[in-house]
Amino acid sequence: MQTIDAVVQGTPGWAARLGVLEKTHEALLNQPNEAVGGGWGVFERYRYPVLTAEHVPLHWRYDLNPRTNPFLMERMGVDAVFNSGAMKFEGRYVQAARIEGADRKSFFAIAESPNGIDNWRFWDCPIRMPETERPDVNVYDMRLVEHEDGWIYGVFCTERKDEAHPHDLTAADAQVGIARTHDLVTWYRLPDLKTRAAQQRNAVLHPEFVKGKYGFYTRPQDGFIDIGSGGGVGWGVCDDITHAEIGEEVIVSPKRYHTITEVKNGEGPAPLKTPEGWLHMAHAVRNTAAGLRYVVYVYVTDLKEPWRVTYAPAGYLISPRGPERVGDVSNVIFCGGWILDDDGTVFIYYASSDTRMHVGRSDLDRLLDYCKNTPPDPLRSAACVEQRYELIGRNLTRGNGARA
Repeated sequence: MQTIDAVVQGTPGWAARLGVLEKTHEALLNQPNEAVGGGWGVFERYRYPVLTAEHVPLHWRYDLNPRTNPFLMERMGVDAVFNSGAMKFEGRYVQAARIEGADRKSFFAIAESPNGIDNWRFWDCPIRMPETERPDVNVYDMRLVEHEDGWIYGVFCTERKDEAHPHDLTAADAQVGIARTHDLVTWYRLPDLKTRAAQQRNAVLHPEFVKGKYGFYTRPQDGFIDIGSGGGVGWGVCDDITHAEIGEEVIVSPKRYHTITEVKNGEGPAPLKTPEGWLHMAHAVRNTAAGLRYVVYVYVTDLKEPWRVTYAPAGYLISPRGPERVGDVSNVIFCGGWILDDDGTVFIYYASSDTRMHVGRSDLDRLLDYCKNTPPDPLRSAACVEQRYELIGRNLTRGNGARA
């Protein structure tokens, strides 16, 4: 039997190729990031994505044994890293990233950064997510929530074949998976969330009890793709999260004709608690001649009644720009995680085009000012023009520092 050294010697460049892979990977992980603006004064974009397929550790993708991989080929490819949940954990900034393999199966993994902006590194191994009695075919888009009950929850989409249509290989059944942990390593799976809707592809756990109950932001829909009778970001409560079941759902943020939410909308990360109310981020979808366009918007709800909207600025906060517009599913911005730091800084972790993760930076005061003082959508062109006339009139009035 050949020794490993003999195999290496018989495969020109094996060790050299490994050295290049390792050097290139380390350079990527250590690359400093820099703010480039582009957020209209509300937030700052950064030049480089924070997580990509290339950030995934080499030992997850390559067989590093020269005997079994003499050509040092990637054995288990990664297509994309996107739609992360996020939180501060033991002083570190962490993302629970969705990693999609070349085989189209998604799984979760924790990446951490010392500053929330760059130097992101994945932990040694992906998350081993337990299955229920009905095994998941695919899991994705986890939101991380540190709940006041003492657990860290991961709420995500679990997708399975729709057995009611056995001959249609595109027919899927989406529900809400729930798991919890104390260390982000060992996870305990709970039964899926039950609601009256046929499918739930998007749900987020509220971080506090509401009158002693667990609250969920939902997106009721009739089918895997089609919203049908579903009507926007929903809200419902349950008594026991270990057997979570929601009866009645009310709509918090509705979808509306000829707005950014015309096709569908769903809650992003869990809302942030502020003195002005709960600060929410959500995604909105409209149709175009080029296909669906996903953007991200924000709104505020009442502290005691988190289903009651108090401020809802018109339009989007983040839309796909430049290279963000291109990817596996182009023209998409999606956010499932943000972190509020002790000094009021808000790190927004958003994915572009179902391919890569970015970071945007803002602060609580700026985001609340944006929500409170940006006009709401009046839903008619003529009314929108009147809003602009009011702004123009104020700006042209002498004595306010503007050019007359």
